[in-house]
This record gives sequence, structure tokens and C-alpha cells, in this order.
Amino acid sequence: MGAHRRKCDWCGGGTPIVRDMDPINPEYQYWCEECARALIIKGDPIETYRELEGEPIYGRLLEEHCTLKRFYSFATA
Repeated sequence: MGAHRRKCDWCGGGTPIVRDMDPINPEYQYWCEECARALIIKGDPIETYRELEGEPIYGRLLEEHCTLKRFYSFATA
């Protein structure tokens, strides 16, 4: 299944913008913007990730909403 046809693993409706490259639960790897934002606000951001849309959407969400100054890894191909 192509990334453009995949849906968010959490809500099942949104188009994923980010993939968790080291998920605790492998059933939840792909996250839409709204669900990814909720994770960050909750204080449980994705630490090792790959952007899916070619734009740093998740990186911008981290900058805007992450209050913890932790190290995050952008996974490359």
C-alpha cells in the first residue's frame, strides 16, 4: 500500500504526515497531523521519525508545541 493511500493508524481517517521509526506498538506507526500534534501536546512525542509529505510538518509541530527540550532524530532513507 502506498503512503498516499495509507490512513492514520490511530484515528483511521487522516492522511499520515509522519512515521514512527521506533514504535512501542508496531500497530501505531503512521500518524496524521492532528494525532501527531495531540501526542506532542500530551508529552509523548515521536522521537525517531520520518516525514512522509516531503515537508517538515512534524518538525514544525515539535517546534511549536514541544515544551520539553529533548533530542529527536529525523530518520533518513
